[in-house]
Amino acid sequence: MAVATLASRTVGFLRVVVLASALGLGSRLLDSYNVANTLPNAVYEVVVGGAMASVVVPLLARAALTEPDDGLVYAQRLLSLIVYGLGAVTVVAMISAPWLVEIYTPRFTGEQRELAVAFSRFFLPQILFYGVSATAGAVLNIRGRFAAPMWAPLFNSVIVIAVGVIYLLIGGASDIASMTATHVLLLAVGTTAGVLAQMTLVVWALARTGFVLRPRLDLRGIGLRRVGRLAGWVLVSVVAAQVLIAVATRTASTSGPGGISAYQNALAVFHLPFAVIALSVMTALLPRLSRNAAHRNHARITADLSQGVRLAAVALAPIAAIMLVLGPQIATLLFAHGRSSSSAIALLGAVVAAFGVALLPFTGYMILQRGFYALQDTRTPALIATGVTVIGVAGCLVATWLLPRATIVVGIPLAYAAAYTVGFLAAAAILRRRLGRIDGHRLLHTHARVAVAAGIAVSCGAVTAFALTPMIDTGYSAALVTLTAAGVVSTAVYVAVAHLLRLAEIRQLVAAGLAGIRTS
Repeated sequence: MAVATLASRTVGFLRVVVLASALGLGSRLLDSYNVANTLPNAVYEVVVGGAMASVVVPLLARAALTEPDDGLVYAQRLLSLIVYGLGAVTVVAMISAPWLVEIYTPRFTGEQRELAVAFSRFFLPQILFYGVSATAGAVLNIRGRFAAPMWAPLFNSVIVIAVGVIYLLIGGASDIASMTATHVLLLAVGTTAGVLAQMTLVVWALARTGFVLRPRLDLRGIGLRRVGRLAGWVLVSVVAAQVLIAVATRTASTSGPGGISAYQNALAVFHLPFAVIALSVMTALLPRLSRNAAHRNHARITADLSQGVRLAAVALAPIAAIMLVLGPQIATLLFAHGRSSSSAIALLGAVVAAFGVALLPFTGYMILQRGFYALQDTRTPALIATGVTVIGVAGCLVATWLLPRATIVVGIPLAYAAAYTVGFLAAAAILRRRLGRIDGHRLLHTHARVAVAAGIAVSCGAVTAFALTPMIDTGYSAALVTLTAAGVVSTAVYVAVAHLLRLAEIRQLVAAGLAGIRTS
């Protein structure tokens, strides 16, 4: 799964880079595109996205254990319900597009807002495509098939990359004033076609397992009241998360042109290691957690959660440290192409560095959430998520008060870090009381040794980068040399120190990675 996710996320990141080159990092045009492309994801998450991990997967797992047909009819009814519901939501969202855009863009000019609304009319049907893809992927996961949902986003990204390249080849506009209907249609239709391709691949893979894709009008037996009760609290969690995203986006927009793109592109850098490592862990973990919860095996739940948090921390700590120290070089290497300005690259580098602080607490928080969901408790994580949002929003407001306007966006990742640290600690404390133990001593010892190993490793990497600075020029080549040298040194030192400190999780990760490569 990590191999598939790495391939998909790497190509997905290339898509971000190509679009930034084509539309211009720091431009009002890219800001309009990014805001419009955020809307279908935001609406989907509010309506059903959060319920996938917390409600849909546990219910499918229980149905597969208890139903005589291994949950086939139940899965058909659930998929039908999501198609009907999201179809209606998509229509309403398309009608409401101007108001949805307004939520995220208090500082947009009139032409920026008009372009964002025009894009969003084409992008919002993605809500339905995402829903069908996620539900079909959940059914595949319950059946022990993880590959297709992990590889499918790659096809999405390849199509959008082709769109970006074509846009450059035909001499697409670099500013809103010179945009034509052809330019808008190419970007809008091409982007949505990518999501459609992603959905098609997952549905095709599900059909190949023998699952009958049959729409059902009779939804009895699905447990709508139970789903509604569980999903009600999930809605609170998702709305809380989306409030934080909306406030963060609005805060980024106050940094002036390019603020939103700096925030969203840095967020893409932040999500890449999280998705490759932590999301793979969580995807494999949830069905197992759900089965153990169904059998009331709390000891196994605790062991699985502890292992998930420890493996993610060991794998992500050096990456977080490198982001913190070498954020400007990462931004230069990835985004200093095409129509991107040097000032926009500098701002993006600072935001990437700040996101390094948030990577570990965010990952730990997301993994522990799965423990509550496996227990079919959606109320507790909803209350924790509300607290996380309150702290995050407060942090964004503090950033607008304390930081110069041009650098307000740098404060957003720091607000994230504070919010998710509190959320992780709160989730751990409550799970410990619920399960009787949470393997706390082992978690503390592992994190302490990880901190030592990562600290020594990144210090060596920083010294390497500092030593290279007088010897090389600035720009793309310099960033490539610095990142390569510092990355190799940091990785080697981290592995060596981890071995001396007897971090067993390093050996587990290496063994799992080699096994995954052989299997692929």
